[in-house]
Amino acid sequence: MHEVAFLRKNAEKWKQFEDLLHKPSGADPDRLADLFVQVTDDLSYARTFYPESKTTQYLNGLATEVHRVLYRNKKEDRGRFRRFWVEELPGVVRSARREMLVSLLIFVVAAGIGVLSAANDTGFVRLILGDAYVNMTLSNIEKGDPMAVYKQMNQLDMAFAITVNNIWVSFYAFAMGLLLSFGTGYVLFQNGVMLGAFHYLFHQQGLLWPSLLVIYIHGTLEISVIIIAGAAGLVLGNSILFPGSHTRGQSFLRGARRGLKIVIGLIPIFMVAGFLEGFVTRYTGMPVVLSLGIILGSLGFIIWYFGFYPYAKRFGDTLQEGP
Repeated sequence: MHEVAFLRKNAEKWKQFEDLLHKPSGADPDRLADLFVQVTDDLSYARTFYPESKTTQYLNGLATEVHRVLYRNKKEDRGRFRRFWVEELPGVVRSARREMLVSLLIFVVAAGIGVLSAANDTGFVRLILGDAYVNMTLSNIEKGDPMAVYKQMNQLDMAFAITVNNIWVSFYAFAMGLLLSFGTGYVLFQNGVMLGAFHYLFHQQGLLWPSLLVIYIHGTLEISVIIIAGAAGLVLGNSILFPGSHTRGQSFLRGARRGLKIVIGLIPIFMVAGFLEGFVTRYTGMPVVLSLGIILGSLGFIIWYFGFYPYAKRFGDTLQEGP
């Protein structure tokens, strides 16, 4: 990239950094830390391609100033946990909006393929879900308890096992991003097809609506965060494919940090989903209103925290910063 293009691309960002550094009220240490990472990345690029330029000298001075202010203001951080959920994670989610959309589209399309394939091939459901699971489900339906699978284990054991499995799946979907995003795409596609075939099995038996009322007590959170974990994997993979103005190594490290923050942020939600599956889903005869309340409450939280809140937070921060 020519130096003029590099300047044009980043000048506005550097100006914002300078304004933040010289705010009379001081700057938030976490925002300064993020600023420091970005400036040092730009400085590294400038040193590589424009070692003797004024741009490199300017960035070196800016990085030095950021470092000075950052460590001058560094205090014992007792609010770190809160800031992760209120500031950092929403910011990363907002920056990964494209990956979120792509992950959702892959999963939804795959689920649709699962439904259509099951509808046109009588052996497809067994191929995807396995004979043992299908036979067990059909046996439970004949016995008048289609959702008996959720009542077989002790509540605590089931909640723990489901939580561990779901966390593993989310980290697996993230790590598969190392295969240039295609690995994560495959994981999302595989899970989507499985979900579509699973729902069609109950549709064939005339039990689609009752099954949805039970399964999505925990499934709303579970499926949503698998899609979000897929977005984290795409962030990782795309950082390798599209490094932009950074070196591929620098871009990879940035993508890995961003994606890992998303996956770590999903762990408490998986724990809640595991609790619901272990302790609540087994009550298959609960009132429809209560079941819908849990499902809609879970969906509302996902839409709010991963959809609305990151943008509302950014808008609020912009108003506080002023012109």
